[in-house]
Amino acid sequence: MSMNAARGTRERLVVIGGDAAGMSAASQARRSKGPGELEIVAFERGHFTSFSACGIPYWVGGDVPERDRLIARTAEEHRARDIDLRMRTEVTEIDVAGGRVRARDVDSGAESWTSYDKLVIATGARPIRPDLPGVDAPGVHGVQTLDDGQELLDTLAATRGRRAVVVGAGYIGVEMAEALIKRGYEVTVVNRGREPMSTLDPDMGRLVHEAMEGLGITMVNDAEVTKLLTGDDGRVRAVATEDAEFPADVVVLGIGVRPETGLAADAGLPLGAHGGLLTDLAMRVRGHENIWAGGDCVEVLDLVSGQERHIALGTHANKHGQVIGTNAAGGYATFPGVVGTAVSKVCDLEIARTGLREKDARRVGLQFVTATIESTSRAGYYPGASPMTVKMLAERRTGRLLGVQIVGREGAGKRVDIAAVALTAGLTVEQMTALDLGYAPPFSPVWDPVLVAARKAARAVAQQA
Repeated sequence: MSMNAARGTRERLVVIGGDAAGMSAASQARRSKGPGELEIVAFERGHFTSFSACGIPYWVGGDVPERDRLIARTAEEHRARDIDLRMRTEVTEIDVAGGRVRARDVDSGAESWTSYDKLVIATGARPIRPDLPGVDAPGVHGVQTLDDGQELLDTLAATRGRRAVVVGAGYIGVEMAEALIKRGYEVTVVNRGREPMSTLDPDMGRLVHEAMEGLGITMVNDAEVTKLLTGDDGRVRAVATEDAEFPADVVVLGIGVRPETGLAADAGLPLGAHGGLLTDLAMRVRGHENIWAGGDCVEVLDLVSGQERHIALGTHANKHGQVIGTNAAGGYATFPGVVGTAVSKVCDLEIARTGLREKDARRVGLQFVTATIESTSRAGYYPGASPMTVKMLAERRTGRLLGVQIVGREGAGKRVDIAAVALTAGLTVEQMTALDLGYAPPFSPVWDPVLVAARKAARAVAQQA
């Protein structure tokens, strides 16, 4: 007898993870099917659901005045839509053969099994926490959940000293450095890479480095943290590398994240080279008809390189959830892949990228040319025009656009969307030069900076022909 037959005619959809992908899937499934047709049970081990992890640095920095503004939908709002959302409940085992999950109440420790007809795995990603002496000392913080953000704010409020060290210079590291500068801290960023923002090529990362130092942030590149030193009270007091010690009253880890797929691995589900779950275009876990996965715990197809990669972004997670919810409710939707678009800022410097870096293109065997130009965000004579650097990669001989990186002031970052559309459409840089983009002096020069870069890249391609 099937499980839903044993319960009546209703199918049960179980969702593991109550943030972007999981609750988008639950909400979309509920929109597609009423409570009489589909029972939805969701488990979330934390205190919050449907929150914006991307907004945490801006809450810590004071741009967002209160935590609850980062919550898109509360647990009560989900329950009002007939979604049985169980907070502070952690799934500890997936029994694929038996069609059930075991969950533990975080506060009481009580455990129970819940059967499913269809399962959604949306367990997210976990911050990389290096295995170093002192990394678990009070005053050392990761920033992934609202609980993490609150703990960091509590530490900042209770700490007399004003010295902060950020370990790592990716998106979170750079954004947290800005947040701490706004809080009045002396900030040092310790980065193992040649330049900050390893999602950029080093020549573009250098522009970010110079801007961060201009804001009063001390950048320490090519430096590997060896240990965190603690004081007599057990609290962190410094971050040590092989060559130096950097005093710290608070330390923020911004090293990156890994897919949270321990549960899935234990259940024998397929993982990719980056540790994320592998799915088909409908976001079904490969080889499993009634299990879907989405969000930061999966690997996605890079449409430019043709390879799987792990990208932890809320934009993807919400799209995954929409696709999963539609399919789990009996409809049809697909998620074709990504081109790797991301945008960030450090104070008034905007940083954007899409597609492949030079090393990405080399790794997959693509030959390419590059073009880097300097332009302005508006017509040069119009008030407020600010400098912008655009770097473009194009495939040798074919001229197919491979990637774009932009660093500049106001009006620079979102220009990367032009390139994201061009990448998705498979345009060449020659075709891009003919794009009919909006122009007026307050918005751009006559030739938009992205098109100036495309013209230069097209010339470089022609010279290689």
